[in-house]
Amino acid sequence: MIGYVTLGTKDLSKAAAFYDKIAAEMGIGRFIESDTFISWGSMDGGAGLGVTEPFDGNPMTVGNGVMVALVARDRAQVDRIYHLALSLGGTDEGPPGPRGDQGFYAAYFRDLDGNKLNAFVMS
Repeated sequence: MIGYVTLGTKDLSKAAAFYDKIAAEMGIGRFIESDTFISWGSMDGGAGLGVTEPFDGNPMTVGNGVMVALVARDRAQVDRIYHLALSLGGTDEGPPGPRGDQGFYAAYFRDLDGNKLNAFVMS
């Protein structure tokens, strides 16, 4: 259902370095790129992720209650993505672990601009 998700950034080059590493861990590369926008994904893959400088020229802000969830292959990859994000300057929003009793395993973090993400797997 979802084609892609776009997050705002204050610094495209810093955001690119952050997401290049996260995408590489997930086996995904850059898909589309311009002076103000970069996306990761593929034509035949699932939903893509993009970062952009706001089109209207106003300052980027973080949406309260907005979060992007990244599908991981397994629990070990959830752990790697979380630790990679923190090593790249991201901040902790909830360490890796089971959530509830439905087999949902996730880790939560914020990127360099404060956007909230998680890596998760259903097992």
